[in-house]
Amino acid sequence: MGAKSRLNKKHMVVKQNAINEMRTHNMTLQELRLFTIYLSKINPKDRETKRVIFPLADFQAIMELKQLNVPYFKKVAYSLTNKPMEITTERGGFSVFNIFREFTVDADENGEWYVEIDADEKAIPLLFDFQGRFFKYELWNALRLKSKNQLRMYEILKQNEKMGYKITSINNLRDLLGMEKNEYIKFHDFKRYVLDVCRKTLAENTDISFAYEPYGKKGRGGKVLELKFTITKNVEFQDPIQLEEFIEINKEAFDESIFDSNNINLTDIDENGCVKSTGRSWIYEERITYLMTACNGEFNRDEIVVLYNEMREAVPHLYEGQENAHDYLQKKYNEMKMRKPDRSRFGYLRKIIAEDRN
Repeated sequence: MGAKSRLNKKHMVVKQNAINEMRTHNMTLQELRLFTIYLSKINPKDRETKRVIFPLADFQAIMELKQLNVPYFKKVAYSLTNKPMEITTERGGFSVFNIFREFTVDADENGEWYVEIDADEKAIPLLFDFQGRFFKYELWNALRLKSKNQLRMYEILKQNEKMGYKITSINNLRDLLGMEKNEYIKFHDFKRYVLDVCRKTLAENTDISFAYEPYGKKGRGGKVLELKFTITKNVEFQDPIQLEEFIEINKEAFDESIFDSNNINLTDIDENGCVKSTGRSWIYEERITYLMTACNGEFNRDEIVVLYNEMREAVPHLYEGQENAHDYLQKKYNEMKMRKPDRSRFGYLRKIIAEDRN
């Protein structure tokens, strides 16, 4: 078994263009974040580093996993090892494969629990020994981004930073972001909740900024079909956050876990979703703000808090992950819109969430 070493201070993510251009429809923010951290731990010139080991508590913090038991860990393992990726070949064909082939949770000879992840052989050429057509960035750029759209937008634009611009169709961009067909179909919504949010967040938290504008011919009725992104170096970003600090901040959201064959016992969370022991609520507030976008900003903060608490009761296995909770609430919101209730839309949405308790 490899040594359980923590990351060095300078965490570089080196990513081949081909793997950055893969479709990631079924990956959550936590899984995308884990992949970037995995890339920062391997040496792209040494295939022997493909097996990466995390102390269990670090993995738990990275994945924002709070209330866990062994069956839950198995669900995480199955999810990570069953993420089909698709790349387009040079001749227009495609190839589908998984990034990770093995996920192990075990204790070492000293009784310290760890998580070990190993890459699939099919992915090796995309992770190691590649020549040209790659880009790199320091890991801290990805750690403060709060949604998979933000993380993917950063990587898509970072790949094109040296060129200074990127021209893409909206359909292709949605594909690269991993968006579903029913998400933000109208350009106004896509602009407001994806493009503008990403522009603001990247400017505040990463080493690049961007502007965008419609490009080329428009479709029927003046529909925007393509966008041109202008990418510039951002000199006003916040102080970089190191992985160790990111992990410790996330750990403050819940107590150190106690892992045995049955359960991991963690700090209770109060009725507002805040951790009693630390009083730190910023993670909770970020989640509520992000969840407001799932309902296109229709409901205010207090109403989203009520819906969030309803979700915690109805589908506790979903609310653990920020992206899972957002996707769930967005689907329920779209279901509510489709049914066109003749009474309070908020009350109706709360009701159909509550129905999932059964």
